[in-house]
Amino acid sequence: MSNAPLIDPFDRQINYLRVSVTDRCDLRCVYCMAEDMTFLPKAEVLSLEELDRLCSAFVDMGVRKLRLTGGEPLVRKNVMWLVNRLGRHLKSGALEELTLTSNGTQLAKYAQELADAGVRRINVSLDTLDANKFAAITRWGNLDQVLDGLAAAKQAGLAVKINTVALKGVNDDELDRLLTWCGECGFDLTFIEVMPMGEIGEQRIDQYLPLSMVRAKLAETWTLTDSDHQTGGPARYVDVGETGQKLGFITPLTHNFCESCNRVRLTCTGTLYMCLGQDDDADLRNALRASDDDAALQQAIREAITRKPKGHDFIIDRRSNQPAVGRHMSVTGG
Repeated sequence: MSNAPLIDPFDRQINYLRVSVTDRCDLRCVYCMAEDMTFLPKAEVLSLEELDRLCSAFVDMGVRKLRLTGGEPLVRKNVMWLVNRLGRHLKSGALEELTLTSNGTQLAKYAQELADAGVRRINVSLDTLDANKFAAITRWGNLDQVLDGLAAAKQAGLAVKINTVALKGVNDDELDRLLTWCGECGFDLTFIEVMPMGEIGEQRIDQYLPLSMVRAKLAETWTLTDSDHQTGGPARYVDVGETGQKLGFITPLTHNFCESCNRVRLTCTGTLYMCLGQDDDADLRNALRASDDDAALQQAIREAITRKPKGHDFIIDRRSNQPAVGRHMSVTGG
């Protein structure tokens, strides 16, 4: 029973787990967090040993891809212990891929260690190549620190995909430049629509830029050919003829991507969200701590998967200016 795959009510096999190892971050991106964030008390956060046990239970039930997220995962103290522990599932063949989503600020320090642990590719969030604009978007970030981290990732042999949130009136004049730069660096690029998650102190309708418009504009300059490339995530990809790199579009608003969803998200408190855009969750921490045996934990996981919805209901307009869900993206895990 423990090795039976996780199948949701819509006959989708759940084989991809995104794990937030911390809700903390060293940046405060304007579309993700409020400037004055209240973070979880450390007592509520799972230990690294507990996160390892939880992730391993999912691997035993057929999860083949693990992505560590945050907040910023690399600000979690001793996080490399967890990365190295999870690497054992790569060596055994139980896990196909262990990846990471980062803001890049700590990559200069950790890129080689990540590669040594078996990480082969990473996603790095970067919304602008303008240092002043970067400081404004992140509220206090240093662009050079991130660029140094990206250089270290490349040096370590990690494949890099840049994630860029398209922000109207902020970076919409830079999207061509970002595509050119990624081509020069050998990075793939994915554009993401802003998502209505958590109060951030301003209306997201003022940030929202439909990617259908972005693609149409880019197609005036670039040769974009639809690709069947898949990474297990929600992006739809095109090949960029001029650079040879891939360009992805994540469109939770203009094109719901839920029909093939194979993902669930685990927070650093042991809460499992079956859908990014729905509030239903399952508390796995109690099951984890109730027994050293994984039977109750696996039963709790299977019960949660039976409640995975068909999709989310993200809407952004003037009439619905409240977030679709109250929790911030940094809590859910990217």
